[in-house]
Amino acid sequence: MRQRISRILMMVLLIGILPFQSVSAAGTQQEDVIQIAKNYIGVPYVFGGTTPSGFDCSGYIRFVFENVGINLPRISADQYNAGTKISKAELQPGDLVFFQKTYNKAGITHSGIYIGNNEFISATSSKGIKIDSLSSSYWGPKYYGATRVITGKPGEFNDVSASSPSYTAIATLSKQGIIQGFEDGNFRPDANVTRGQAAAIINRVLNKQPASLNSFSDVPSSNRFAKDIAVIKELGIIDGFPDGTFRPNDNMTRAQMAVIVERAFNLKGKTFTAASHHPYSDVSPDYWAHDAIVTMSNIDRTTVFAGDRYYATSQASRAFFTTAIYNAMNVQ
Repeated sequence: MRQRISRILMMVLLIGILPFQSVSAAGTQQEDVIQIAKNYIGVPYVFGGTTPSGFDCSGYIRFVFENVGINLPRISADQYNAGTKISKAELQPGDLVFFQKTYNKAGITHSGIYIGNNEFISATSSKGIKIDSLSSSYWGPKYYGATRVITGKPGEFNDVSASSPSYTAIATLSKQGIIQGFEDGNFRPDANVTRGQAAAIINRVLNKQPASLNSFSDVPSSNRFAKDIAVIKELGIIDGFPDGTFRPNDNMTRAQMAVIVERAFNLKGKTFTAASHHPYSDVSPDYWAHDAIVTMSNIDRTTVFAGDRYYATSQASRAFFTTAIYNAMNVQ
């Protein structure tokens, strides 16, 4: 009975939250991974596939783990080296399992997710996403090894201490699947945010579908951020350049970030008025992004935007951008 109730509750959570590509932090990451993985049973195998329209084995694993905020490499052999090696006896639900010589090729050629009871789920070329036994006559002899990539508490990273001003924002948005860390357990808070990454993060919150993927001349439909970039263009959140490009790999400045966050969350006029305090000595009232920058200060629930200088032309870091999104999501 308890298991049945748990399943019902999990399905409710998935129905309500899956569009954001995340799951609730109410369960463990192991439970979330397995529930998401099983949600795609029956999806066909597609060589090179990375979406619910069709997966290959490593594309499926990467997709499932992205939904709980864990960023994995694309290739099975690289996924094997992404975490901590464990023995077969140490397997726990959520661990990755790997196989060799599944199509007359040396080395790792297949991967799956261990779900307990000596079973794993994977994208098979014969029947798509399905559950198999590790001891079956086919998979048993081909077992290669296992790796554990789920470590620590959800939302916590090796390089973000609890004393960091951005800790709450990073932990909260990570648990919600809006931002992700890296396979080494780090968040890299000081790394820069690109325009493409910004579009993807914002659309994980907005959860919109574009009318067309034909957005900018330098963003083909095959681009990993094509859908998100098309959405933010249609909503008028981020503009392109006069030459018709978007430049998804360009880094974003703090001024640009302030403007797109203001637009994405419809903050213009809500927290800034002509009588607003002007907190930054390096941002003049006639600066093109002045109002949006002041808004970032006015909505700050942390101390990330404290101080008398904003450094508008500096590049926005992952921590800075994540905190801006967190603040915007919590505007009353």
